[in-house]
Order: sequence, then C-alpha cells, then structure tokens
Amino acid sequence: MTLTMTWVEALGWLGAALAITGSAMKTIIPLRCLGIATNVVSLTYSSFMGLYPSMTVNLILLPLNSLRLYQMLRLIRKVKQASKSDLSMEWLKPFMTRRPVKAGEILFAKGDSASCMFYTLSGRYRLKELGIELPQGHVVGEMGFMSPDNRRTQTLECLESGEVLSISYDEVRQLYFQNPEFGFYFLRLASERLFNNMEKMEAEIARLRAASEEVVPVKEKLSA
Repeated sequence: MTLTMTWVEALGWLGAALAITGSAMKTIIPLRCLGIATNVVSLTYSSFMGLYPSMTVNLILLPLNSLRLYQMLRLIRKVKQASKSDLSMEWLKPFMTRRPVKAGEILFAKGDSASCMFYTLSGRYRLKELGIELPQGHVVGEMGFMSPDNRRTQTLECLESGEVLSISYDEVRQLYFQNPEFGFYFLRLASERLFNNMEKMEAEIARLRAASEEVVPVKEKLSA
C-alpha cells in the first residue's frame, strides 16, 4: 500500500511539474503537447485519488488540447503547401466584383485614399508615373493596402476599354487571415513589386550617373 501511494504521489508531483513547465512555454505547439501530457498524468493521478473535480477538468481539457494541436498542425501543413504553390489568382475570382472600364478612365490616382485592389481581365492599362503598361491577368492596387495611410502610390489609367475585377481591402484582410494560400500570395506579390521598383530605381540612378559622367568631359573640353 505504501509503495502504491508513493507511486501515486510521484505521479501527482509529475503533473504539477508539467503544469509549471507549460506555463513557461512560449510557442504554441510545444505548449499543446505539454498540455496533453499534463492532462493524461493529472487524469491518472486524480483517478487513483478519487478527485472528481480534477478528473472532470482534465477530461474536458484533454480532447480540447488534442483538437487545438491537430488544428495547428493542419494549419502548418497548409502553410508549407502554400509556400510552394504558384501565384495563380483563379481561386480568388469568385470573391471579386466584375465591372467594365472605358478608355481614358482613371481607376485610381496617386495620393487618393485606397480601399480596393484590381485584377485586369481584358483591355489595356498603364501606371502613369512609371510608364508601365500592365498585361491582362495582372493584380494592381495592392500597394495601397500595404502603405501606412492607405494612399495610392501610382495612377492607373485605362488605355483600351475592358473589364476588371475588384475586391475591397476589408475582404482582403479576411482572406489574408483565413487562407494561408492567399496570405503567401499577397506577401510574395508585394515583395516582388517592391524588388521590381528597386531594380528600376537602381537602373535610373545608374543612367543618371552615367549621363553626369558624360557631361563632365564635355565641360572640360569646352573650358579648354
């Protein structure tokens, strides 16, 4: 009897140690795993000791911790799959609103308050400040979502009548948090756009530097 009580008491102390360790965990997956272990140990201890309130609590927490662990592992698996997926926007189209655009129409102007982004279905479009013509099947307007004050950083002009799909930033926020594929798509899209802008800026700086270096010898010849 003494040996049994010693073993049960050791089990109780183990449950207490696991509970204290769990309180110090900083990451959710190890926390859930430790929570499950704590529930199993505490449930066993309370069963031997006849502690029915503790048994009830752990009978509730054990499946709850198991469910949350399963959900987190499934989410991580989806995120890993999303990080390897392409940048197709086909699945997003049902969430967007179709509307026609006429030639000469300004979809948004630089400095305007931004509330949505677009997907070009047909027609021709140009970012005026950069002088870049956008092809069909192109996402545009996402940088306003990323800017601190939600202001447009470019002007989008329609050159040839067509159709676009639009989606509000509120819907974008919901999809961003609900769908890992869209979250990774949006991050990759924004980073790709930023890197392209940086390359254009570096090319322009190199061009201006080369032009200034050509001007200096000409001035020297004229002064000579």
